[in-house]
Amino acid sequence: MAFAAASTPFSLSSVVPTRRRSFQKVSVPRVSANLSPEATPLLRAAHHTVDNYVKSGMVIGLGSGDASDMAIRYLGQQLRSGSLENVVGVPMSARSASEAAKYGIPLKYSLDDFQIDFAFHDADAVEEGTLIAVIGRRRSSQEDDYILKQKSIVKAANEAVFLIKEEQYKAGLEGSIPVLVQSLNWLAIAEEIDDLYLGDAEVWRRASVGDAGPLGGDFPIVTSDGHNILDVIFTTPIPSLANVAESLETIDGVVDHGLLIKTRCSVVIAGETEVRTVTLQTSTVEGGV
Repeated sequence: MAFAAASTPFSLSSVVPTRRRSFQKVSVPRVSANLSPEATPLLRAAHHTVDNYVKSGMVIGLGSGDASDMAIRYLGQQLRSGSLENVVGVPMSARSASEAAKYGIPLKYSLDDFQIDFAFHDADAVEEGTLIAVIGRRRSSQEDDYILKQKSIVKAANEAVFLIKEEQYKAGLEGSIPVLVQSLNWLAIAEEIDDLYLGDAEVWRRASVGDAGPLGGDFPIVTSDGHNILDVIFTTPIPSLANVAESLETIDGVVDHGLLIKTRCSVVIAGETEVRTVTLQTSTVEGGV
């Protein structure tokens, strides 16, 4: 996609990352007693999340993704066995609603009349040091419509956990960040984003089927709220996701993005030999909840 160059492009190389959030690493080798040694890292992480964060009587935000599916199944098993009681789930997608219903977890859908105590969700990547998560990278076309809902539930929760594999947790992340934009003037918005990250990223409109090129082909994604999704694909390491979020939010027509800043959060990392957590203790990042 060719766009005109801006007079003052945003240069990633000129950004000096500032460590605004303090965190603490905690190694957690303990896993659920009923797991075999052959259990996958994601399964161990899912069980660890339920065992250590979910308590009876809680309202839980139920995330989407492979690890979240495993956590939902285990949560259902804990409810059936009586180890947990009176837990209600708030699904973040049709996928998580289906898994929860299959395993007997009572569900709520409105956020107006109750407080969410805890939420878990698969992240596509998490920035080391800040715990800013990237969500909404394409896993399946069925998930494209839920970025806003996933963000709103995680932000509404008193505490949240992001579930990831070891290689998804690092500084200097690369890859795509989804950006929801107004569909009527998506091209002008895409040009402005492209100018902002000139030389550091490519901007592609997400297609509803397959890979249709930068313009999204004849059938681009249109969410139920009428938005297009632009994938801003960074080809160089990003020094600061907080700065990227801030710069995206200055662009007229950008509705939201897949960067999730959560003050009270932890990351449960599925390593090959152990499950470990990184817990955020304090935060001064703007926009954090």
